[in-house]
Amino acid sequence: MIHRMLRYPADWEWHVLQLERPPMETTEELPKRKDNRKKPEPSKASMTFTTPPVTDDDIEEQLKCKRLLPECSSWLDECWGRQVNKVTVKHYANQGTIVSGTLMLQASEEMTDVQPFHFWLTVDKLVTLHTDLRLMIRLQDDSVTSRLKECASAPEAFFIMLGQLLGPFHTGLDGFEKRLGELEQAMRISNRTGLLDVIFERRYDLLHWSHLFIPIRELYGAAQEAFMDTLTETEVFKRTTYKLDRIDSLLKHYALEIDTLISMDDALSSFRGNDIMKTLTIFTVIFTPATVIGALWGTNFKPLPWDNHQLGFAGMCVVILFITILIYVWLWQKGWTGDLLTGRESGKNKKNQKQAVNLEEQLTDREDQGMRTEPDLSKLSRKRRSKTI
Repeated sequence: MIHRMLRYPADWEWHVLQLERPPMETTEELPKRKDNRKKPEPSKASMTFTTPPVTDDDIEEQLKCKRLLPECSSWLDECWGRQVNKVTVKHYANQGTIVSGTLMLQASEEMTDVQPFHFWLTVDKLVTLHTDLRLMIRLQDDSVTSRLKECASAPEAFFIMLGQLLGPFHTGLDGFEKRLGELEQAMRISNRTGLLDVIFERRYDLLHWSHLFIPIRELYGAAQEAFMDTLTETEVFKRTTYKLDRIDSLLKHYALEIDTLISMDDALSSFRGNDIMKTLTIFTVIFTPATVIGALWGTNFKPLPWDNHQLGFAGMCVVILFITILIYVWLWQKGWTGDLLTGRESGKNKKNQKQAVNLEEQLTDREDQGMRTEPDLSKLSRKRRSKTI
C-alpha cells in the first residue's frame, strides 16, 4: 500500500491510499439482444461486479490503513472490496459532518471499464482510496493540482476532483450523440426491422450513462446537506452545478430522442400492418361473390337456375362481375380503397364545411369593422376620454 499525505495552505489535508492491487479488468463485452435471444441463460456482462476473495495481504493492508487513519476505521471496513455505488452522510459531535461512500466511475473509453472511487470527506480532511492508478493519475493533472492549492476547504477540493473525474462523461456522451445521429439518418433513409435492435442498443448505452450519473447526483445533494453554505457559495460548487445540469439535460434529451425513434418505428409498423390488412380485406370482400356463387353453382342439386340454359354460364359470369363492381364502387365511396386517413367527403359534409367557412369570414369582417369605428382614446383629453368610456 502507498500512502501520501498532502497538506495545503488553507490547512486542509488530502490523504491518498493506493492499494497494491491490479485493477479489475475484463475483456468480456456487453451482451447484445440477439445473443440474449439465442442463449437460454442470460450472459453475465462485465458490469456485474463481484467482490474479490479476501487474502492475507488484503487484511494486512487494511490494518495499515487503520493505523494511519484511526478515525476512518469504520469507513475502511465498509468500503474495503466494495464494487457498488453508495453515499452516506453522518453527523458526529467530535468530528462534525462526514460524507463517505463509493462512486463507480468509468476509467477509460470502454463502457465496461468501471472502477470504484472510495472517499471520506470532512471540512478539513479528504481521504481517497484507489485500486486503479488511472483515476489517481487523472487527479494529478497540472490543472487540478494548481486549483487544489487555492481551495479553502476539503469539500471544495473534492468537487474539483469530481469535475475532473467527470471528463469521460462528456467524451462518452459525444460519442453516443454521434452514434445516435447515424441511427436517425439510417432510419430516415431506410427503415427496416434490424434498426429496432440498434435502437435498443442505443437505449442500453444511455442507461449505462444514467446508471453512472445518478450516484453523482446523489453525492451532490449529500454534500449540500452536509456542508451547506460553506460549500454552496464557492465558485467550484456553482461550476459543478452547471456541469451536472448540462449532463442531466443531455441525458433527458437523448432519452426523448430514443423514445421518439421507438414511437416512429411503432407507428410505421402499425401503419404498414394496417395497410396489409386493408388490402387483404378488400381482396376478400371483392372475391366473396365469385366464391359464394361458384360454390353454389358447383353443387349437385337439381335443378339449378340457368343450369341447362345456353347462356347460363355467361349470364352467371356477368352477374358475378356486376356484383363485384358494385361492391368495389361501394368501398370506393366509403373511402376504404385508398388512404384510410383521408376519407371521401360526402355532399352533406362539403356543405357543412362551406357554411362554417362563410360564418368565419363574416365574423372576421365584423371584427375588422369594429376596430375601424373604435375611437382612439389616446388622442382624447382625460374628460372626453372618461365620457367616451
